[in-house]
Amino acid sequence: MSLLAIDAGTTGVTALLYDDHLSPRSRAYRELPQHYPAPGWVEHDADELRGALDEVLAELASQGELGDLCAVGIANQRETVFALERATGRALRRGIVWQDRRTAARCRELVAQGDDVWLREHTGLLVDPYFSATKIEWMLREDAELAARARAGEVVFATVDAVVREHLAGDRRWCTEPTNASRTQLFHIDERRWDSRALALFGLRAEWLPDLQKSGGDFGAMDTRHLGRAVPIRAMLGDQQSALFGQGCWRAGELKATYGTGLFVLLNAGAKRPASRGGLLVTLAVDGAGEPCYALEGSAFQGGSIVQWLRDELGLLPDAAASEALAREVDDSGGVVLVPAFTGLGAPNWAPDARGALLGLTRGTRRAHLVRAGLEAIAFQVVELVELLRENSGLPIERMRVDGGAAANDLLMQIQADLAALDVERPADLDATARGAAMLAGLAVGLWPRADALPRTDTRAFRPGIEASHRERELARWRAAVQRVL
Repeated sequence: MSLLAIDAGTTGVTALLYDDHLSPRSRAYRELPQHYPAPGWVEHDADELRGALDEVLAELASQGELGDLCAVGIANQRETVFALERATGRALRRGIVWQDRRTAARCRELVAQGDDVWLREHTGLLVDPYFSATKIEWMLREDAELAARARAGEVVFATVDAVVREHLAGDRRWCTEPTNASRTQLFHIDERRWDSRALALFGLRAEWLPDLQKSGGDFGAMDTRHLGRAVPIRAMLGDQQSALFGQGCWRAGELKATYGTGLFVLLNAGAKRPASRGGLLVTLAVDGAGEPCYALEGSAFQGGSIVQWLRDELGLLPDAAASEALAREVDDSGGVVLVPAFTGLGAPNWAPDARGALLGLTRGTRRAHLVRAGLEAIAFQVVELVELLRENSGLPIERMRVDGGAAANDLLMQIQADLAALDVERPADLDATARGAAMLAGLAVGLWPRADALPRTDTRAFRPGIEASHRERELARWRAAVQRVL
């Protein structure tokens, strides 16, 4: 038996076919165009998203290995939100992406009004342009026709999971689940429902949002036009929670870091809601029984995108993979520190107006120093998040499982182990996001009886190799640079 995972990410859509040992059998990928209509604005086109979905499914179908396909799982970029015509699915405007900062002024206004306090208590989230609520509010304020149609019940504001599922099924049903809903700032994280007070604050109605279902539930079936047969859709998860599940972090105290476009560190916090000081978010994940559990999350907006910037904007690299070899040409960054606040800073600072800086340059600074500083910037941000998770949870954290494209970089992983003073475990299959969706879908259809019966992947461990005093000097250098930016 095989499982299909759809990973609708920020920069592209991936379809992965797994066998019942969770070994990847085939893979298809299409880039998703990014639209930047103004500085700090990032948008996606729903039709381009659906087109990418069609292309990856067609490529898999052409390989002829889908005869034993038993279920589909969906993972997706979170917080991005689209305004769609409910009856047809037609996009009424481009979707606003999680990276978009256009509502920063509105967020400052909410904080000044004191609304940030109760919003955090209800939703687990800080007030920030990152989340969906102010994006939807902005659409309604800027587009009178859209607002009128919403009041007439003709509009659904859909997160990416809802768009993908509806396109696969073609049934004009709009639904989401707790891990995605908990990222909108419209969802009561303890009562597991759309929050009436938050909806009122942003001028929204619950009926404008997708219906809520269990993450590992019955989401209908794929329309036969895609793969020639109706395949059950049995899981939907936000990408970071899917990676947490895919890494086998089903118990309290287990930690994973995803090195994607951004950096996302999640800690399974168990059944009891944890404290969330210092810029951490409380969100919902899925435990080994497929039920909602709490997670603590720290997010930094720039991860693999730092390497892309070094490659595309500075022209320092022919491709991303070359970053490791070039950075190894020097023993350290030569005192150079990159603070990658290209779109503001996430946890622990949450400074949307901060902008990046490259500090410590000398006449002897070489290209290799800049690239190494870029890799160190990724690792430094993760260290800050891990330290916050330790402080907030009170849970023993002894290791960190990693995934995402940048995790393939051996030098980065060793730097990470050194600076975080943690064992870093990297699986052979870095597509933990897709794997998590496939695993939950397989459990939902009974392919395995329980989570602890799931196959495990081989891992490689990177262990800390520097003295504590060296580590503290490096972290002090980073913190001083961040303060300069703030």
